[in-house]
Amino acid sequence: MKRLEGKVAVITGGNSGIGLATAKRFVAEGAHVVITGRREKELQEAAAAIGSNVTTVTGDVTRLEDLDRLYAVVKEKHGHIDVVFANAGWGELAPLEVATEEHFDKTFDLNAKGTFFTVQKALPLLKDGGSIILTASVANVRGDPAFSAYAAAKAAVRTFARGWTVELKDRKIRVNSMSPGPIETPALEKVGLTADQIEQAAAHFASQVPLGRRGKAEEVAAAVLFLASDESSYVTGIDLAVDGGMAQV
Repeated sequence: MKRLEGKVAVITGGNSGIGLATAKRFVAEGAHVVITGRREKELQEAAAAIGSNVTTVTGDVTRLEDLDRLYAVVKEKHGHIDVVFANAGWGELAPLEVATEEHFDKTFDLNAKGTFFTVQKALPLLKDGGSIILTASVANVRGDPAFSAYAAAKAAVRTFARGWTVELKDRKIRVNSMSPGPIETPALEKVGLTADQIEQAAAHFASQVPLGRRGKAEEVAAAVLFLASDESSYVTGIDLAVDGGMAQV
């Protein structure tokens, strides 16, 4: 029996990296996935890579009207949701002394506001006993230089998981956050670094990880699958670190 047989899962940021790897894994485990992202071309490429049982909806999670459109599609096509993976996020290096208001607002809008309303607007369709997984980050418990706004936004995500666990307990909806460490995804290429700096950053991250390497998106997807499935039926309110030990020792 596949672990998500017949389930409907919504994945934000499902067009690349961890979101795409998770969508592939969910479909392999019997789910139908609805993925969303801001770039139509990347979404279609992701759908082709997933292969089947996938619906795409272009949208930006910081825009509430886009979320309304996402869930309207889900309601029309499936009528309900079993799993929400609020994964869309963004980080950029910005030291305190030079960080701009634009940087701060963009960081919190996508990581905190986007996650908050992704979940809020899913609730009418989310079945009792469903699972919500939020992508936080090991940054939420670390003190990494030039990453303070991102770390604070991800700490907010961790707090959402705690609060919503209590708010949704009567519906038996489980809410957990998942904190990846340094993962081999396109994310490093989007934080304003040169190719040499990316290589140096990757080596630096690997040196801080007890397992001695960056993780793979598929390894994170396996952890998300656990939180989405009945295998974690007695797990709620936690932050599951998938970080090779980076923030644990």
